[in-house]
Amino acid sequence: MQTPDFRFLFESVPGLYLVLSSDFEIVAASNAYLSATRTAREDLVGRSVFDALRDNPGDRGETVIENLRLSLERVVELRRPDAMALRKYDIRRPDGGIEVKCWSPLNTPVLNDAGEVCFILHRIDDMAVPGLGSETAKDVLAREQQIVIDQLRTANESLAKSHAVLQQNEARLHSILETVPDAMVVIDENGIIRSFSAAAERLFGHTADEARGRNVNMLMPSPYREEHDRYLYRYHATGERRIIGIGRIVVGQRKDGTTFPMELAVGEVMLEGKREYTGFVRDITQRTESERRLQAVQGELVHVSRLTEMGQMAAGLAHELNQPLAAIGNYVAACRKLLDGDKREEAMSAAKKAGEQVKRAGEIIRRLRDFVTRGDGEKGLEPLARVIEEATALGFAGINSLGVKVELRVAPEASAAFIDRIQIQQVLVNLIRNALEAMSNAGRRELVIATAPRDADWVEIRVSDTGPGLDGDVREKLFQPFVSTKAGGMGVGLSICRSIVEAHGGDLIAGNNEAGGATFSMTLPRAPGVAGLSGPGATARKPA
Repeated sequence: MQTPDFRFLFESVPGLYLVLSSDFEIVAASNAYLSATRTAREDLVGRSVFDALRDNPGDRGETVIENLRLSLERVVELRRPDAMALRKYDIRRPDGGIEVKCWSPLNTPVLNDAGEVCFILHRIDDMAVPGLGSETAKDVLAREQQIVIDQLRTANESLAKSHAVLQQNEARLHSILETVPDAMVVIDENGIIRSFSAAAERLFGHTADEARGRNVNMLMPSPYREEHDRYLYRYHATGERRIIGIGRIVVGQRKDGTTFPMELAVGEVMLEGKREYTGFVRDITQRTESERRLQAVQGELVHVSRLTEMGQMAAGLAHELNQPLAAIGNYVAACRKLLDGDKREEAMSAAKKAGEQVKRAGEIIRRLRDFVTRGDGEKGLEPLARVIEEATALGFAGINSLGVKVELRVAPEASAAFIDRIQIQQVLVNLIRNALEAMSNAGRRELVIATAPRDADWVEIRVSDTGPGLDGDVREKLFQPFVSTKAGGMGVGLSICRSIVEAHGGDLIAGNNEAGGATFSMTLPRAPGVAGLSGPGATARKPA
């Protein structure tokens, strides 16, 4: 099949056409255009369209070239056709006379695969009727102008309807956002509040006018307030997400200074090249308090259930214990008689058998103790920063924390541990609430939760307060069951906490601070397998 000559085909079309490059250079012209304008192809192709064409020489004040420039620039910018106004052109005939033309130009972009303008088709529609005078051209011009006016009027009406629909949608969206129970806060990439919903006003106590224009860290207690701008900068620099698109439990602060646990979900959007973040906040004070009470009740029920089972089991074990105890008594009595008879070798044999029965009795008791104190759960490598933050939010739920300064210090070299997250959070919640209650009447109320490396295998979490500290007598018996420093305390919380930590292979100890207050320290394994060793040793069991 013969390949068509597209240039020949283009030059032969009956319409008046120019092909322009994206920088407005003429690259082709149809024969009809050359005939209508009385020009030669070599006078046009390769030249700028603004140099090749000219203003109408017969009229003063005409700006055909300038209008053409503006039209072509709109085509490149908007990448859509642009129609120029109907104009009168004087074409000089070979005999020296003037032929009046009434032309309507249209500039149409040709886009490449990337959507960029690569060529522009400049088409001219000849509105003049041969043999008629200039009056007809004026009539055509007036008619075309009226058409343009009608089109503009229709476009304005359509735009007005679209604007009305947009206003209705905005009003509907505003109504939805004002009634949604979750608080909504919109901030820019610098952390400045741009929008503050009615639910946010009720939750945080600030009015929208008070909040807009201020940094969102006003809604956070320390240390989150001081570190929030650094979090944003790090995200912009690295793209590392900690909350955006993930959601987590954090601590919020109301206008009156009280703190509360809240569930935060953050979305991100790019508007005109700038980031905006929308945060949805839900107060989970009642939920966390209910969950905490439920967990406490469930823990007690499990414990009581095991004690009940232990009682039933003890009846069955009584016979097993009676046997080794009776055997021990018999062997000891026999040993005494043999020694009185100066039968040393036989006495040593009886003593050895008595010792074996002691081990047997101890093994029976150990099995019973393991049954009562064992804990079920799944362990994994957990980030301590998140574990502590969530535990802090839960610990502050439903308790008066006004005026308490909280400081979290997570050492980079002690940022993770191999633990059962739920169990360790239970321990932290217990220690945090104990600290808050201990500082209820203190003049200085500071709570510090810090991590530190103990050695290559163990990390340490310390919970320090500025309360009255621990009395010496109580400190020695602090982790024994039914020992409490609270007037209405049952004295089982710290005992259970130590059992949980010991089930991880670590230890929980307490001590007083030199500047006042108490510190509770727990050691936890860095990786699986460590907890199966003999433990962190004497070093890990010394008071902080």
